[in-house]
Order: sequence, then C-alpha cells, then structure tokens
Amino acid sequence: MLKTIFIGYLILMSLFTLFLFGIDKQKARHHKRRIPELRLIFYALAGGSIGALLGIYLFRHKTLHLKFTLGIPIILCLQTAFILCYFHGLF
Repeated sequence: MLKTIFIGYLILMSLFTLFLFGIDKQKARHHKRRIPELRLIFYALAGGSIGALLGIYLFRHKTLHLKFTLGIPIILCLQTAFILCYFHGLF
C-alpha cells in the first residue's frame, strides 16, 4: 500500500513538474514573469525529476543551463538508486 502511494506521488510530482516547465517556456516566449529556477529545481528534487528531464527535452527549455542539463539527470539517478534500494529493502 505504501509503495503504491509513493509511486503515485512520484507520478503526480513528475506531471506537475513537466507542467511547470511548459508554463515557464510559454512565459519565456511571451517575455512574461518567469518561474524561478530554484523552484523548478526544488520540484525536481521533491520527486519530479522525470518530469523535469522530459520538460527540458520536450520543450527544449533550459538546455543551455548546466545546472539543468547535468543536474537534473544526476538528481534522477540518485532518486532512482534510492527507490531501488527502498523497494529491495536495503534500508
């Protein structure tokens, strides 16, 4: 039950983060007030790293920023390692 809730949380966070990247890209195109980079990174850290990575490549957004093109995949790898360890009972 707890694992199902956890997976649901990760899916929702990823969808929400992808949505934020799309909104930020749209705002960038129209020269409107943007979503702070720190907020985008926070949601990736909070479980939305898959959505963030998809947002980077689907919307071609933040592709020139090393903290996104390198940082988000690192966050995703660390989260994946944590999840695998958790599901296999290593801690």
